Amino acid sequence: MNCLVFDIETVPDVELGRRLYRLDGLDEAAVAKAMFARQRERSGSDFLPHYQQRVIAIACALRTREQFRLWSLGDLGSDEGELLRRFFEGIEKYSPELISWNGSGFDLPVLHYRSLKSGVQAARYWETGEDDGAFRYNNYLSRFHWRHLDLMDVLSGFQNRARAPLSDAALMLGFPGKLGLSGDQVWEAFLRGELLAIRRYCESDVLNTHLIYLRFQYLRGRLDDAGLESELERVRATLRASEEPHHAEFLRAWEAGAPSPRFTPGS
Repeated sequence: MNCLVFDIETVPDVELGRRLYRLDGLDEAAVAKAMFARQRERSGSDFLPHYQQRVIAIACALRTREQFRLWSLGDLGSDEGELLRRFFEGIEKYSPELISWNGSGFDLPVLHYRSLKSGVQAARYWETGEDDGAFRYNNYLSRFHWRHLDLMDVLSGFQNRARAPLSDAALMLGFPGKLGLSGDQVWEAFLRGELLAIRRYCESDVLNTHLIYLRFQYLRGRLDDAGLESELERVRATLRASEEPHHAEFLRAWEAGAPSPRFTPGS
């Protein structure tokens, strides 16, 4: 099966914030500040509800029988609707196994709300067996099906208290972890016009997730020693061949990783 690892980056939907809280006349930064303040009053945290977040980047790593590919959807001028359409068009074309880190808890619910708003159709994604029987007991929507594999959810045994941050899990395995930004820095970076840096950061999260997934496949017995090393080398070769500076940075960090957590097949 084709395998698609994905991650999204979001910012406050200030257009919605203006309507929700009657904040006409305020600039984006001021509206977002008010949205964060309202959320803190409600929950004690300024993490906005899923429907109040706007998608500004989607990064993907696609493994097919023939290739491994890493990229960000659209370009710097793509609006949210285009990013969403491209994502679901990929699912329509490849029917891949989706791989994420906290995709069930964050990425996919955000994509649901934003696709609803943008008028995006995603028939294959929402298939549950009515038109294709293969999806009846293995679809993208069920938490306990494998067509979407949320690594954070599965590795924690579906227990909130056992969940690990992506970067920590990656570092535990000798992978680079977060590079460039962190999630709580995305909004400020967006206000500074640093969308390219945000897209690159999103790709680093996808790389970490893909590498953890390979180790998980080894854990499950889906890869043997040689298969795991072959897949890891495929990722390294892709990064070496890339002209993107953040790919080179990721590879350097990976190769310079501390010896203690580095995995040796068969050890």
